[in-house]
Amino acid sequence: VMAANNMTDRVQGIPMCGPLQSSWYSGFLNVRPTGKGLHYVFIESLSKPSTDPILIWFNGGPGCSSLLGMFQENGPYIIDDGETIIKPNPYPWNQEANLLYIESPAGVGFSFGQTPEDLVHTDMSQSQDAFAALQDFYTAFPAYRNNSLYITGESYAGIYGPYLAW
Repeated sequence: VMAANNMTDRVQGIPMCGPLQSSWYSGFLNVRPTGKGLHYVFIESLSKPSTDPILIWFNGGPGCSSLLGMFQENGPYIIDDGETIIKPNPYPWNQEANLLYIESPAGVGFSFGQTPEDLVHTDMSQSQDAFAALQDFYTAFPAYRNNSLYITGESYAGIYGPYLAW
C-alpha cells in the first residue's frame, strides 16, 4: 500500500460495497497555473501496487465523466444497465494495474474551473491541463514515479490519449 502526501483524499468506504479490497483515493488534481481542478479517483492494484503499472482512464464524449468507465466497465464495482445496485466486478482492471480515473476537461463531472474561460477547451489545452494534473498526481503519489504508465480510454479519449502522450 502506498501512502499519498494528502491523506484527506483516502476513501474510507463506499456504501453497499463492503470493505474495499485495495486503497482508494479521490480528490482534485491541480492544473497550475490556472485555478482548475480535475477530479480523480486512484485505485491501487490488488496484486503488486508498488510495481504494477498505472493505467489512466479517460472517457470521451467529449464531456463524458470517467466515472462511467469506473462504475460500468472496468472498476472494482459496477452498476449494470437497468440496475440500481452496485456489485463487485468479476473482472476489474485493478487486478493487475493501478487505475487512475481523471474527469477531463474542467467542467466534466466533478472537475471545475474558476472562470467561464476555464471551461473553454481545445484538444491541446485539454492535454496541457491533463499533463499538469498528472504532474500533481506524481507530487501526491511520488512512490509511483517509476511504475510504467499507460494512457487508455474510449471514444474521444482516442484524441485525449495521443495528445497527452505527445
